[in-house]
Amino acid sequence: MAVDGVSFELPPGEVVGLLGPSGSGKTTLIRCMVGVQIVEGGSVEILGRPAGSPALRRLIGYLTQAPSVYGDLTVRQNLRYFASVLSAPDGDVDRVIDEVDLRGEADSLVGRLSGGQRSRVSLATALLGTPQLLVLDEPTVGLDPILRRDLWGLFRRLAAAGTSLLVSSHVMEEAAHCDRLLLMREGRVVASETPASLLARTGAPDLEAAFVALIDRGLA
Repeated sequence: MAVDGVSFELPPGEVVGLLGPSGSGKTTLIRCMVGVQIVEGGSVEILGRPAGSPALRRLIGYLTQAPSVYGDLTVRQNLRYFASVLSAPDGDVDRVIDEVDLRGEADSLVGRLSGGQRSRVSLATALLGTPQLLVLDEPTVGLDPILRRDLWGLFRRLAAAGTSLLVSSHVMEEAAHCDRLLLMREGRVVASETPASLLARTGAPDLEAAFVALIDRGLA
């Protein structure tokens, strides 16, 4: 059982962190949400429609763990292609290039970029248009601390504008940037609460220690 008995809601304008060790079911859960995973039981509803509905394609931005762009096209060519698929407004390509700090690489072939830069191109495609929900699977892996800080600032601005964000990570220090946390272990959500309430409930000095305390003390 990859994901078992999971139930939660994502309110507008919040950054919700989906955290847990590798193999806990985070990516499988995300794939169920965006409609690319067969769901054997239960249901997933996004913005009032079943997950995977064609009508949701322009309303959800999805960043996969592995870069999902074309290596033989430039950054700008990739984004122009995806913008045309999404019927994104004029100017969106330049906007997202700036938001992920790729202005200097806009005309470079994606296949010649570093791993972190390719991840940023994928993130830029997820930001095209005006998605109401952003589902980001490990968006800051391989990025330097400055860019990671800047991206979290971008996520906060998007949330302030009303976008819902689900941000997956196995790095517990990133949990402090979130409004609410979903902590997963072995396919189950063992906690759903704010960072502050999790620290208060466990008495732990930091969020990583709080997660360990949930497991060790059976507080979930």
